[in-house]
Amino acid sequence: MADNAEVTLLDFWPSPFGMRVRIALAEKGIKYEYREEDLKNKSDLLLQMNPVHKKIPVLIHNGKPVAESLIAVQYIDEVWKDKAPLLPSDPYQRAQANFWADFVVKKMFEHGRKIWATKGEEQEEAKQGFIESLKLLEGELGEKPFFGGENLGYVDVALVPFYSWFYTYEVCGNFSIEAECPKLIEWAKRCLAKESVFNSLPDHKKVYGFMLELKKQFGIE
Repeated sequence: MADNAEVTLLDFWPSPFGMRVRIALAEKGIKYEYREEDLKNKSDLLLQMNPVHKKIPVLIHNGKPVAESLIAVQYIDEVWKDKAPLLPSDPYQRAQANFWADFVVKKMFEHGRKIWATKGEEQEEAKQGFIESLKLLEGELGEKPFFGGENLGYVDVALVPFYSWFYTYEVCGNFSIEAECPKLIEWAKRCLAKESVFNSLPDHKKVYGFMLELKKQFGIE
């Protein structure tokens, strides 16, 4: 079934959530149709395929939609299980991977958004929260090349898309992530050495330009 599958991804290029699905598909070597969504004018297909949240990314496999990025990554890992496993087979290790992926979901996006969208005390708090979260992740990484061990895994796929936003966070927050978390930056560079990651992440300056447009749109100075 998986080999002759029709796969489509509804996505938006600067979305770290969409990047997760792109990386997972690339790791598995799955050919798919990429459809860029205009989030100000959502397509009928997106509204039909994700009527609950009306958000990207949505993976469509043989006409059936899978919404939410980490659920889509798990689905990809289960359907195309013969190549590049992302989640550990051991139940305890799998639970730990889910824990840290959930940690990324709860901490990274919101802290990151506040770094570029707020100022003063609120921005400072977000910056501290962001750095503390990264330090905890750095501790979990330890001396391993990847969160998945010797190979790219589920937590790597969950976290590395935010690397494309690091430059934006640093410029807006006036701080250096590398100075705070050097091992995590080394990890990100190891991930980027993989074609699946390199080709799925947009240029950081392009992301910064997108953020400036967003600020204008929302009237943030």
